Amino acid sequence: MAAGEVIVIPCLSDNYTYLVRCHRSEMTAIIDPGEAAPVIKELQDRDWQLDLVINTHHHHDHIGGNAELMKKYGAKLLGPTAEKARIPDMDEMVAEGDQVLIGELEGRVFDVPGHTSGHIAFYFPAITALFSGDSLFALGCGRLFEGTPEQMWQSLQKFRNLPNSTQVYCGHEYTQSNAKFAKTIEPDNAILAARCQDIDGLRARNIPTIPSRIDVELATNPFLRADHPDVATALGMENATPTEIFTEIRKRKDNF
Repeated sequence: MAAGEVIVIPCLSDNYTYLVRCHRSEMTAIIDPGEAAPVIKELQDRDWQLDLVINTHHHHDHIGGNAELMKKYGAKLLGPTAEKARIPDMDEMVAEGDQVLIGELEGRVFDVPGHTSGHIAFYFPAITALFSGDSLFALGCGRLFEGTPEQMWQSLQKFRNLPNSTQVYCGHEYTQSNAKFAKTIEPDNAILAARCQDIDGLRARNIPTIPSRIDVELATNPFLRADHPDVATALGMENATPTEIFTEIRKRKDNF
């Protein structure tokens, strides 16, 4: 039997929230509940209780369901130490180097400032799952509301050495739009072209494009490829630093 499982729950207009279940302990957590109702329905359908609410950052579309879920289930709230002033009622706060436990599932915490200054992400090896919030998206990255391009570039690099099979569970269904933009950066990337076709097929059937995989992101996501020679050449920035190239890509995406 697998150590645990992840249930993808669409919420709000284009958000995803994730139930994570440890099979051995039957402990269950929800990650970034933008609203409570879809989570409650999924828990009721499965006859599960909720033990823990986990937040990656303070934006309302990731914490909007916290209070109702905590009240209904008596669940504890865990989130980033750096955002303690902006996420109410946290019971536990974590930062890079800390460990998060969902039953017997051990999660590693990354500090990934950029989208927000205190954003964190979680990697659970036993279920090969990265919960990246709004830092790394499928074929994209979060807007830089509070951080700098240099910070976000450094943050994203923390994910690059995770196992190739790592499933990437991000905060939004932005993949189709991100794919259209990615093709403007690397129009000759054959792997990207094939992926774009797959994405169009999934969205035509209203199927989530999430989770993605780290190896697929490394081959196709322009924001992870700012130090790749093909990207520098495509942008005519052969003598630029990766940070400069990342900055240019982010600027183009903001105006796309």
